[in-house]
Amino acid sequence: MQIASDVASLRHACARAGAVAFVPTMGNLHEGHLSLVRLARSHARFVVVSIFVNRLQFQPNEDFDRYPRTFERDCRMLEAEGVRLVFAPDEQVLYPQPQIYRVSPPPMAENLEGRFRPGFFTGVCTVVLKLLNCVQPAVAVFGKKDYQQLVLIQGMTRQLDLPVRIVPGETVREADGLAMSSRNGYLSAAERAEAPRLHQVLRAVADGRLGSAAAVADLSRHSWEPDYVEIRRRCDLAPAGDGDRERVVLGAARLGATRLIDSLEF
Repeated sequence: MQIASDVASLRHACARAGAVAFVPTMGNLHEGHLSLVRLARSHARFVVVSIFVNRLQFQPNEDFDRYPRTFERDCRMLEAEGVRLVFAPDEQVLYPQPQIYRVSPPPMAENLEGRFRPGFFTGVCTVVLKLLNCVQPAVAVFGKKDYQQLVLIQGMTRQLDLPVRIVPGETVREADGLAMSSRNGYLSAAERAEAPRLHQVLRAVADGRLGSAAAVADLSRHSWEPDYVEIRRRCDLAPAGDGDRERVVLGAARLGATRLIDSLEF
């Protein structure tokens, strides 16, 4: 497995590889990431994984500085999965100058996550566009756990005519239903025992046993601080109407100091 820390060596390796499948990550990998790697390998023999903690998508009060960096462990995991190249640039490689040119996502980016994390998707879309331009893959894999991100990236690549196919990966869960996330490691033992409730509440909404307002109330009763639980149509995350058959329920809530998100298609 090669490790590239600059764009020139990355492009040189990819140019000789043929079709490339790409999985962008911020590191601190878990089984959810590895499932995306396996999905990528089913689409191309040469898989590139990036590890880059993107400052642009963090708010000043968020966890950029304490976000876990586990590079050596991550590389061992990726090599065991047959990844051919890890792209691990530092900030001066991707942002050698202040990034004054940024992607302006559509109004949908200001709803759901964007309502509580202003500017988040500008940072996400900007770094993803840069990474896609650096790697130039035939396929890129994004997980459904970050559902709004997935929909925005699909729209961006479509409208900007990028020559890449975005492949969605299913959310991987712990045995108790909690969606795997790098931030789960922030939870205390008591919080970890409570954390599956978010998935349970979303399942109840998807099954028609709870409405969105009741789901928020249920979380609040159990010491969560909910941001939203909402039903949207899958294709563009507009509010779901009576005629929309393909729906997704999305939720975000803070448990202690840790903010968790999840989603379920139905």
